[in-house]
Amino acid sequence: MTVKKKNMLKEIIRHIDITRVDSTEIVDAMRDMSFSSRDTAAAADILQLMIRNKDCTNWLVLAGSTSAAGCMQVYVDMVRFNMIDCVVATGASVIDMDFFEALGYKHYKGTPFVDDTLLRKNYIDRIYDTYIDEEELQKCDATIKSIADTLEARPYSSREFIWEIGKWLTKNSKKKNSLLQACYEQQVPVFVPAFSDCSAGFGLVMHQAERIKRKELYLTIDSVADFRELTEIKMAAKTSGLFMVGGGVPKNFAQDTVVCAECLGVEVPMHQYAVQITVADSRDGACSSSTLKEASSWGKVDTAHEQMVYAEATTVVPLIASYVYHKGDWKRRKKHEWAKLFNQTTKK
Repeated sequence: MTVKKKNMLKEIIRHIDITRVDSTEIVDAMRDMSFSSRDTAAAADILQLMIRNKDCTNWLVLAGSTSAAGCMQVYVDMVRFNMIDCVVATGASVIDMDFFEALGYKHYKGTPFVDDTLLRKNYIDRIYDTYIDEEELQKCDATIKSIADTLEARPYSSREFIWEIGKWLTKNSKKKNSLLQACYEQQVPVFVPAFSDCSAGFGLVMHQAERIKRKELYLTIDSVADFRELTEIKMAAKTSGLFMVGGGVPKNFAQDTVVCAECLGVEVPMHQYAVQITVADSRDGACSSSTLKEASSWGKVDTAHEQMVYAEATTVVPLIASYVYHKGDWKRRKKHEWAKLFNQTTKK
């Protein structure tokens, strides 16, 4: 590592610990405020309802870079403390950020006011004001390839392959408190509907290219199996709630399970609870895959308990999660352990 690069990768991002910071008083105070403050309190109330409903399966839906930006431990704790039963995420959230740190690597404080050409010369990647060592990220790619090389050459859902990553981490992780390892240990399935769009994609391409060169069979990711398996959870659970950070593919994927069940001839209720935290706009018909009220017109989300929070997620996710943690209702929740719904490959 050059001196210049070493100087730029000095201050690490520290992930907030919701168990040590009690936000209940400030969230309760925000309930009597306006704008995003009142919306944030309403979102906390909906997550509370999701946790108190003993029949509700709670889905954490992640997009964007909040895992790298300091919220990684929040998501781990939501799984560890039985607030979440299923995760749907971008590959970046769980591979480039979580698995990356499980290998012992770090994210670093940076600045958006920098010469990005200089960063490239030093093999530093930038997420706004956060830096990542590209050389370490390539080691992450190579580790995914190594895991794939040990598995049977056949199609896998992302959930199934991520399960194998979680199993690998139980013996090989440098940082024990990762989201993927916690999900493996808590029997919480993780789905990444666009799995190739991340560090895992590079690793799997390397795996396939090497196998093709040797004229051998190779592992593939079956995105249709992802959709079917997640829909199977929705059909088995019936009652469900979505806690969504960002939007895009994970959000639409999770919401579409209601429609998919209908296509299979199974009538299930819409997602009864939904929170989305986003900075996206709705005027172009997007909002990272529609507002929650709009999703109701598609038969995806019930509007009885839904809340859009238009805020940058790192500013409100810790407040909401800390509020719910310190309220303590998660202590009385039953564990759904939806990973057990699938075949023997998900058993520890």
